[in-house]
Amino acid sequence: LLYSLYTLVFSSYGILLSILVSVMFLSDYSFVDLPPMSKNYSFIIILVYLVVAILSFIRVLQSNAKITEVNQALENQLLSNQLEFKTQELSYLKQQIHPHFLFNTLNSIYGHALKSSKETPDLIIKLSNILDYILYQVDKPLVSLSQEIAHIEEYISLEKIRHSETLVIEFNKQIDQDIEIPPMLLLPFIENCFKHGRAVNNELLIQIELTVLNNKLQLNVTNSCSGEEENMPSKGIGINNIRQRLAILYPKRHELNLDKVDTTYNVDLHINLS
Repeated sequence: LLYSLYTLVFSSYGILLSILVSVMFLSDYSFVDLPPMSKNYSFIIILVYLVVAILSFIRVLQSNAKITEVNQALENQLLSNQLEFKTQELSYLKQQIHPHFLFNTLNSIYGHALKSSKETPDLIIKLSNILDYILYQVDKPLVSLSQEIAHIEEYISLEKIRHSETLVIEFNKQIDQDIEIPPMLLLPFIENCFKHGRAVNNELLIQIELTVLNNKLQLNVTNSCSGEEENMPSKGIGINNIRQRLAILYPKRHELNLDKVDTTYNVDLHINLS
């Protein structure tokens, strides 16, 4: 305010001095011959400040427009970098899932090959179908739920052969529409059942409930397990990867609950797809 007052005083003095000098040269020192408007010094000062204010306002608008443009460019660059980071992070998480899945399946085939089992060729065919899904579909942002279910069933059939008579499994589905989901979203949960599940009374019990109603997906997976905490899937890298992936794909639109009661482990996943 003080600087504004100084500016007003000195600028007013300069304007008045300029007017007086102009009067001397234009009217030959005859104040009476001046035009009426030239005699109103207050009007001249206000007019000068009005012109200055308008020009300053235009300059401020131009400056703001330039700053906004620069900020928008920076924001777009930031969003682009964030998108690239999220894409790379998702790719990294997928790559961690794939070797884990392949390792378990190849172990199954290896065990049957050692026994010279007649089921080995069927295992290889089923694995090739899953590999086709991983190699050609997993890079897509979305796949149909029916595709994911088909490969879950392929995986289950592989595990049925490996576990033979000890496996008791149910896979129930209630789906009102064939939605699209990210590939390999549900399969890791099924894989963890077989990796961390343990037979109780010579039976490995697994129950899978998949429901898609009103654009909401719910997956509930229950498997028998031992009481050893270190063998729980919540302690492993796989579940942590799944949590990170869900946080990226469905921020604030999903809920994942893991619960162990005695010799039963339960996974409950809810996703709002809308």
